[in-house]
Amino acid sequence: MNNALVVFEDKKIRRKLIEDEWFYSVIDVVEVLTESPTPRQYWGKVKDREFIALELSPIWVQLKLPAEDGKLRETDCANTESMFRIIQSIPSPKAEPFKLWLARVGYERVQEIENPELAQNRAKEYYELKGYPQSWIEKRLRGIAVRQELTDEWKNREIKGNEFGILTNEISKASFGKTIEEYKEFKSLKNKNQNLRDHMTDWELILTMVGETRKNEVFGAPEI
Repeated sequence: MNNALVVFEDKKIRRKLIEDEWFYSVIDVVEVLTESPTPRQYWGKVKDREFIALELSPIWVQLKLPAEDGKLRETDCANTESMFRIIQSIPSPKAEPFKLWLARVGYERVQEIENPELAQNRAKEYYELKGYPQSWIEKRLRGIAVRQELTDEWKNREIKGNEFGILTNEISKASFGKTIEEYKEFKSLKNKNQNLRDHMTDWELILTMVGETRKNEVFGAPEI
């Protein structure tokens, strides 16, 4: 489930998936644990006391996440392991259940890696809750599998970084005559975190699958 928000005790926590690993907004977690009216300042004091003063290397990174005004702004984020370390620096009775919650999220991710069918099931439940029709969900899930097969082939051929985006744009232009960003604009998707495929029609999903399947067959063809 590649949604950019998770909920803990009715509080929204922003997150971003980077190379199959979730990074969570530190400020959002601090707000949940402390109920501070100024979580940004609270986190600043923790950073000064626990990391900067001790001359420890930062265990967080800055990622662009949607702010309250809808714009993408850089904010401190940490993966599950680093978030556990940060939580240890925050005295709060809410810390323990949050640790358990993070551990469960991490465990579910490990399960999905070991058994991809679980990831498919969770995605299916997510789309059902969003109200998508079953026929659309079936195509969307099949599209996810096709995309994964293609990206696995790219990785095997040591394609990295922005090359993924370049190849994805080639497929999009061949299928629809538009790059991904152009297609998002055509679909009026203004938030960069919105998944274009979640806003495609049945036929658009089918055409995308055809394009990616064809590209995978080309990559998989034996060299002459």
